[in-house]
Amino acid sequence: GKEGTSEPADTAALNRLGPRGPIICHNEGNYKRASAYLLKAAELGDVAAHYHLSLLYQEGKGVEKNKKKEVYHLEKAAIAGNPYARHNLGCYESERCKYERAVKHWIIAANLGHEGSMQNVKQAYRGGLVSKDDFDSALRGHQAAIDATKSPQRDEAEAFVALQSSVN
Repeated sequence: GKEGTSEPADTAALNRLGPRGPIICHNEGNYKRASAYLLKAAELGDVAAHYHLSLLYQEGKGVEKNKKKEVYHLEKAAIAGNPYARHNLGCYESERCKYERAVKHWIIAANLGHEGSMQNVKQAYRGGLVSKDDFDSALRGHQAAIDATKSPQRDEAEAFVALQSSVN
């Protein structure tokens, strides 16, 4: 970074901060500092940083509200496989009455396991915007993505957490 500043200069510096560096700044309400970290991480190709920047540009936190930059960072994150970014792009297209594009984004996000997108695809199917074949395909893809995240260890951990919360 610049001499005398705390701005990280490279991925090694960002990694020393850890993945929670921007989150800590965000939680402290220091959005300007969080956005600086996220901008640097996004320049270095960090997909999550692109997604989080889209939210900051949407809300105008730490940066000036900017729809064009919000969508740019959403697109970068979506192309790299972020289901939340893909879902939000669908919402953006829907707001612009570009329903066919919106549905395509939601189907992709549903295939990545995004529940909200699956619900939107279901609504679009009910509204006649999605064919039965496309709906069935999205449903199968969504279920496959959900199944892929399941494991005996995860099930054990969830059961343990449920038991702990019922005891407390």
